[in-house]
Amino acid sequence: MSKLVWDADGQRFYENGVSKAVLFVYDAEQLAYGKGVAWNGVTSISDSPEGADANDLWADNIKYGTLRSAEKVNGTIEAYTYPPEFEACDGIASPVAGMKLRQQSRQKFALCYRSEIGSDADPEAGYKLHFLYGLTASPSDQQHDTVNDSPDAVTLSWDFESTPINVKIAGVEYKPLSALTIDSRDVTEEHMTALEAKVYGGDETDAELPTPEQIYTLLGGTPASNTGGNGGTGTGGNGGTGTGN
Repeated sequence: MSKLVWDADGQRFYENGVSKAVLFVYDAEQLAYGKGVAWNGVTSISDSPEGADANDLWADNIKYGTLRSAEKVNGTIEAYTYPPEFEACDGIASPVAGMKLRQQSRQKFALCYRSEIGSDADPEAGYKLHFLYGLTASPSDQQHDTVNDSPDAVTLSWDFESTPINVKIAGVEYKPLSALTIDSRDVTEEHMTALEAKVYGGDETDAELPTPEQIYTLLGGTPASNTGGNGGTGTGGNGGTGTGN
């Protein structure tokens, strides 16, 4: 038995920052996400889950139970600029170089970005990689002001909504999702390097968006056995968490 301790040295963690944003545009003809491109100038990415609202059931004059609605992920991206590949996601078509047609069809996309984790003992205790799948962007607000004695750059902003993707890891069916997070503190350096090589690319490889099952494997998870009767026993039962430590 041990007494609980609050705010112990080295245990006061916090999270901040946004960096290394990568854009993956969906190719409707190939039915797959294209290679990743760096998104410079990102100032903010908000991830705002919605849904999971409670719906109470009543019977025999008492509360019988509670059902919750499905969750969905919405959010906002703010940036000073965007890569040319994002124009298709922002409803822009270019029939000739320099000509931008707005109000066109909007392409689906995915994002990966990084946030930092610090503590009272170590301001660089770790970091998180955030993956967002199945996104579509709404039109951005743009305000152009006169140049004055306090100039500022135009900030672009896009609201996005998501369509969850199906997830099957090591033979286990999980609920469809639009977001997942990887915490470097729980993953070995070797596995984290392998994952980042996939996401950021290398000297001879393009940046690619890994599926949740590919992330599970890159972090040391064991794929389901082809000979297993239920395909979901063993290491896949916990969804791959903790296997990369």
